[in-house]
Amino acid sequence: MYVLLRNLLFNLSPEAAHHFSMNSLQQLCKISLLKNIIAKNFQYHHPSLEKELFGLKFKNPVGLGAGFDKNALYLNDLQTLGFGFVEIGTVTPLAQNGNDKPRLFRLPKDKALINRMGFNNDGVHVINKRLHQFKNDTTNNHLIIGGNIGKNKITPNEDAWKDYTICFNELFNCVDYFVVNVSSPNTPGLRALQEKDALRKILSELQNINQQKNKPKPLLLKIAPDLTQEQLNDIVDLSFETKLSGLVATNTTIERKNLVSNQTFIQQIGAGGLSGKPLTEKSTTIIDYLAKQTNYQIPIIATGGIFNAADAKEKLNAGASLIQVWTGFIYEGPSIVKNICKGLVSE
Repeated sequence: MYVLLRNLLFNLSPEAAHHFSMNSLQQLCKISLLKNIIAKNFQYHHPSLEKELFGLKFKNPVGLGAGFDKNALYLNDLQTLGFGFVEIGTVTPLAQNGNDKPRLFRLPKDKALINRMGFNNDGVHVINKRLHQFKNDTTNNHLIIGGNIGKNKITPNEDAWKDYTICFNELFNCVDYFVVNVSSPNTPGLRALQEKDALRKILSELQNINQQKNKPKPLLLKIAPDLTQEQLNDIVDLSFETKLSGLVATNTTIERKNLVSNQTFIQQIGAGGLSGKPLTEKSTTIIDYLAKQTNYQIPIIATGGIFNAADAKEKLNAGASLIQVWTGFIYEGPSIVKNICKGLVSE
């Protein structure tokens, strides 16, 4: 059923298909009867799936990665599809349009996407209001929400820490955990913030604010899959030094290795982060390395090439505590959470 729908949606541009699909789901979920039918068909509950991490109770380990619901528009609808948690953003202090279109591309033969969105979002103030409205309006709301935060394109790197603290303060009372995003390849110079000194400044400033709160929030760091072993070791050292709650591994890759899609087409697409199946092995390797280097003391949320229960098990066996899907959601459809959860229970 979804394969047919996907084929129709793939006739639209990726961004148009995304907005059409999610807006349609949103309209359906406004009708109680239809919402209940959707929930019955796509949710899967089992006690063994429940997980407690960072002091938070997850109903299942399958989350939706940042970048899908950037502006916290579809939380109620994504909850209906059974996600255990949703990471909104990346959120920046000021609203920004992102990079010029087209900026999202499909590689169906590789089950992959290339994006260079550029942190397009409505800005932290608008998203704050939207999150508070969701928290206040939703009955029986158990959805865990992560806030993925970044810097505006116009902010120089030496002032980046200011953007992160603005977002942290503004979203503190309306998200359950934070993810510091310094690993997107689509904001010029952003990945330079993964260098040890720059990253220490950002994380230290955030933790100084965080630890003054009555109930500090879990603070995580999202890293790129293209880091050297030395850089990964620096991440491990900083994770302990700044008392991070966890790591998200990994963001998209700038590599284009072993793709079966037409090379001319790939070259025409140009710059951007590659996600999906080509990232599966690379992401798992980094998760395994980080888990061992931290002696399994720092929880990892795995993201990168997760399409089914086998992919999820592979990430969990490598040392991850939770998983996130994104590109897999596009290719597998709304049953992806249920299918992964059922597969994890039956292992």
